[in-house]
Amino acid sequence: MNWPYELQIGWRYTRAGRGGRRNRFISFISGVSVLGIALGVAALIIVLSVMNGFQREVRDRMLSVIAHVEVLSYQNQALPDWRATAAKARENPAVVGVAPFVAAQALIARGDEMRGAIVRGISPADEATVTPLAALLLDGALAKLRAGEWNIVLGGELARSLGVREGDKITLVAPSGQVTPAGVVPRLKQFTLVGTFNAGHYEYDNGLALIHMDDAAKLFRVEGPTGVQLKLRDVHEARQVAAQLTQSLGPDVRVRDWTRTNANWFDAVQVEKRLMSIILTLIVAVAAFNLVSTLVMTVTDKQSDIAILRTLGASPRSIMGIFMVQGAASGVIGTLTGVGMGLLVAFNIDVIVPAIERLLNVSFLPGSIYLISHMPSDPQQGDIVPIAVTSLILAFVATIYPSWRASRVQPAEALRYE
Repeated sequence: MNWPYELQIGWRYTRAGRGGRRNRFISFISGVSVLGIALGVAALIIVLSVMNGFQREVRDRMLSVIAHVEVLSYQNQALPDWRATAAKARENPAVVGVAPFVAAQALIARGDEMRGAIVRGISPADEATVTPLAALLLDGALAKLRAGEWNIVLGGELARSLGVREGDKITLVAPSGQVTPAGVVPRLKQFTLVGTFNAGHYEYDNGLALIHMDDAAKLFRVEGPTGVQLKLRDVHEARQVAAQLTQSLGPDVRVRDWTRTNANWFDAVQVEKRLMSIILTLIVAVAAFNLVSTLVMTVTDKQSDIAILRTLGASPRSIMGIFMVQGAASGVIGTLTGVGMGLLVAFNIDVIVPAIERLLNVSFLPGSIYLISHMPSDPQQGDIVPIAVTSLILAFVATIYPSWRASRVQPAEALRYE
């Protein structure tokens, strides 16, 4: 028997639903197996798409404040020649923006309130070439950061926790003091609040302050920028570009990409995504292996058909192929249906979720609690293709044993009581 006939018979068995009660029951079980595969695949695509969406939203808000790559001096000292370092970094074709900065930790005080913060001394015009938030603020708050005027811009949450508004005076306390006859006295400097920013990322809104780079150098007693920020053409190449810059810039500087700046968050997201993939893949596996029971029942029901085919000259291999076609067809139908359902929901989740919220009168992501008030979704080919391939492989594996059992049916035994 040629393969096209095996395919034809296997496909006919897949579609068979008419006849006796037993045939209808087997068809029902087969449909449930296909539906289980489809729902499992769809759930996996939807969940991973939503996780990708959340990751993208948080990443974009994070990268609105920090650069893609930072080139830093050791021990927070000034770079020996930051302009030469910046020029050498710009030789990399992936680098499209460069800005110097001074970074240090400090205490910010207002009356009895005191908060720790990262103070970043920037050149406003250069900063706008590497971070989107600076570009938005360049004509507003950042324009007021002028050397020698001791002005400061705070994150919105930090300003609220200190209870300050634009025009108020606040005091910066540098970590290292100055030695006097009376002992070590902390270095204090009064700044004027000239604006706030809201990046949408709590860590930076509650812990970042921006001042002019020259003021920062004087306050923290460094001779120049302690680092250089770089903007890349493609944010996803940050790790590769950082490795390249480490080689080209030499051992006198440290190169750190944004995934290392926020290593705990980035690693946690990756681990969570892998675990969710494993858990949901098990759902697909359970649905796929339901095909085993379906095919075993089909083999039992079709023993007389198998015996007749064998007496007509069909080989055990052909019989095995017929039932593998049946199982594989169910797996393909379930997988394609699941991919279609998953993509349909993933691409329209911004419409579906609000409709459910209105119907149930609930809010899944209250804006007062979460940073994001809508359900983001970002379907990616790198997730969808492995999901579909894994589902097809599991369905194919599930057909092997029942098909092998069918090929072992002996015609004499099957026809004895017919």
